[in-house]
Amino acid sequence: MARLPTVLCFGDSNTHGADPGGGERFARDVRWPGVMAGLLAGEAHVLEEGLNGRTTIWDDPFTEGRNGRAYLLPCLRSHQPLDVLVLMLGTNDVKPMFHAEPFEVALGMQSLVDIAQSSGCGPGGTAPRILVVAPPRLLDATARSDLWGFRDRQAAALALAPLYQAVAASRGTAFLDAGSLVSGDPVDGVHLSAESHAVLARAMADAVRPLLPAR
Repeated sequence: MARLPTVLCFGDSNTHGADPGGGERFARDVRWPGVMAGLLAGEAHVLEEGLNGRTTIWDDPFTEGRNGRAYLLPCLRSHQPLDVLVLMLGTNDVKPMFHAEPFEVALGMQSLVDIAQSSGCGPGGTAPRILVVAPPRLLDATARSDLWGFRDRQAAALALAPLYQAVAASRGTAFLDAGSLVSGDPVDGVHLSAESHAVLARAMADAVRPLLPAR
């Protein structure tokens, strides 16, 4: 039997499926990678690699292991051969504690793309195809998300989309602006509702399908 193409979804809490209502995590068939897996059933195998608090390149001073750059290459190698890599990060990067301007966050995303494109973790030692995704819109912070550092960060997060699009164009990757489709739930302003996961999953599936190898 021919190998199904493999799609790796590398992201933060909105890929992990954090519940804005305070639950631990949405069920697999609710969070967007799981919904996308159903939409691509028989076409691709979808892997989830979401971590709460993950950034593109920054070390969180309060919680270890959140630097996406440090983990990306081992992650790619553990799942190779990979046909498509979906990168959706940047929400956590705009927290004031990282002192990062939007263009610096975009350069962080660019560094992840560069790692993947030189990884040799695609079929036959090639690079996987890449979908760069600008993160969902932030809404007003609540008492919970204020503690996480998201007060007044909407504009910084919104500024990422055109910069990410420029990164994608410069590196020859696909691009999707999740912020044009979904936003954080008003409950915490950051994490997607179940309904938004479904919306994003459909858009992701449509964006990933043309990147899959012909069968």
